[in-house]
Amino acid sequence: MAIGRSPKVRPAGEWLALIPRTSILSVPPFIIAISSGARVGVGADEAPVRLRQQLGREAAMARRSRRRRRTGMRERLSLLGLAGTFAVAALVAKFAAENPGRATLIATTLIAIFCTALFLRYRTIQTHRRQFLAANAELAKVDLMTGPQFEHLVAERMIADGFRRVRERGRSGDGGVDITAVAPGGTPYAVQCKRYSRTVGAPDVRNFLGALANAFDGHTGVLVTSGHLTRQARAEALSARQPLVLVERDQLADWLTGRTSLTPQRARPTLVEGDELA
Repeated sequence: MAIGRSPKVRPAGEWLALIPRTSILSVPPFIIAISSGARVGVGADEAPVRLRQQLGREAAMARRSRRRRRTGMRERLSLLGLAGTFAVAALVAKFAAENPGRATLIATTLIAIFCTALFLRYRTIQTHRRQFLAANAELAKVDLMTGPQFEHLVAERMIADGFRRVRERGRSGDGGVDITAVAPGGTPYAVQCKRYSRTVGAPDVRNFLGALANAFDGHTGVLVTSGHLTRQARAEALSARQPLVLVERDQLADWLTGRTSLTPQRARPTLVEGDELA
């Protein structure tokens, strides 16, 4: 029996040599790239990484392009607004030069309207503040507040008492002080608010005193709490180099209703034994 010759088996290199050098074969999950006689095999794990990198670069370029467009739009709008302002000013100046009497009347009317609007806004704010304080003066409602809500209530009460530049600072990195303000007499105040259902301990008082001794030196310290201080905390607060003004639960009820104030009241002079009337 004749034995036929087996077909010649070509090496893998000869099969790859038959592929045009500039072609790219894509066979998922593999990509075989052949360029200039170099044959490089990229695995399935590497291809998604390159794809993600390419997509990331394209997304970054798109973000930069959008940012440039927004910046250019803002600049154009600013230039248009500036040009419009100059045009209006020129027209107003021309009208005033040609009609001085009418211009004076219009200017007076506009100033009166502006002042009236400011006054009405001030009255509206004052009315809303009184309503807010009256609605939240009860301790039962204070107990339901969050910490930031309690700080806002204290700040509104201070404004109603005549404090100026009242600033709520109760965020991370506030330095241990929740509110800063300036009293009617010009004394700076630093307030820490504790909306606690438990007692305020001595460590809380020490932390507050530390803040007053460093970042808020020269401020009068006020500790306002919806609870009570422990005996040790109260002793340390009142025996400090500059004693704290303490507003505990009982005093808080009176302060929120306006019966007491944070600022020291001028005490009536009292006679002691041995003094004589002038």
